[in-house]
Amino acid sequence: MTSPIPETPEKAAAFFSSSFQQIKNEIAKTVVGQKDVIDQLLISLFSRGHCVLVGVPGLAKTLLIQTLAQTLNLSFSRIQFTPDLMPGDITGTEVIEDDKETGRKAFKFIKGPIFANIVLADEINRTPPKTQAALLEGMQEYNVTASGQTFRLDRPFFVLATQNPIEQEGTYPLPEAQLDRFMFNIWLDYPDLEEEKQIVSQTTSPRKVEIKSILEKEQIMEIQEMVREVPLPEHVLHKTVKLVSETRPKNPQAPEFVKKYLSWGAGPRASQYLALGAKTRALSQGRYNVEMDDINALAVPVLRHRIVTNYAAEAEGLTTVDIIQKLLKRL
Repeated sequence: MTSPIPETPEKAAAFFSSSFQQIKNEIAKTVVGQKDVIDQLLISLFSRGHCVLVGVPGLAKTLLIQTLAQTLNLSFSRIQFTPDLMPGDITGTEVIEDDKETGRKAFKFIKGPIFANIVLADEINRTPPKTQAALLEGMQEYNVTASGQTFRLDRPFFVLATQNPIEQEGTYPLPEAQLDRFMFNIWLDYPDLEEEKQIVSQTTSPRKVEIKSILEKEQIMEIQEMVREVPLPEHVLHKTVKLVSETRPKNPQAPEFVKKYLSWGAGPRASQYLALGAKTRALSQGRYNVEMDDINALAVPVLRHRIVTNYAAEAEGLTTVDIIQKLLKRL
């Protein structure tokens, strides 16, 4: 029996903040460090978004998402994306089955790995765009259509796609339209010396870890609805939309460095995700009010994959993160 979320905004925020910290504590039992990454993953999930996680192999991406599923008592599936993966390998396929009562053969749909609460799309850029697109309908509509039939996905539904930034031979970069459907683009860095010593110590000795379940499905979906009820102050809304609109080189109000270094800017979905993420971040800290600090903290993961630098930026060694930081200073 799940405990109900308090009805008053202040108590509900305190409940979520406490649960958020408990989830992080459980994840910390198996994953060392990566605090910002864990924060952003949780903010995305409770905002009803999806994430792209970029990092070299061996940084515990799979372990992190498995542990997250355990703490939230959610079903988990992992899809290893390869060049020969077909859309049906993700969504499911029809098979011919004997009907024992009538003796006739009939088609039966066998659900694929996308039918889970948390889906890890491992190395998503290893497979062609046609197969990558098999995730799109599920991410956007929470449906899967196969053989003329529509199947509902179980909620909450969260996709975490991973990419290896080093080995790019034989890969199919995600099209901008598909990248835009991911709320956050999160970069996973190497651990520092002390963290790596702790990782080696934990993984090379006998150790049993028991992960506790903190929230249930119903509570997660309640929190996802509660996030949308958090008010967004007019000045925060104005600065959020202003920040995103100034990433567009053709916008007359865009600064000169944007016109010089960017060939493409972020669309309205960036403003939506930035506002939603800020609301979730505020709640996770026990606040029922959104501040500019929330926007500043999430601007990079929201905008990084939505703006495109040109040759001038590459020639001067400027990245999308550099451009975002310059825009934040203007605010």
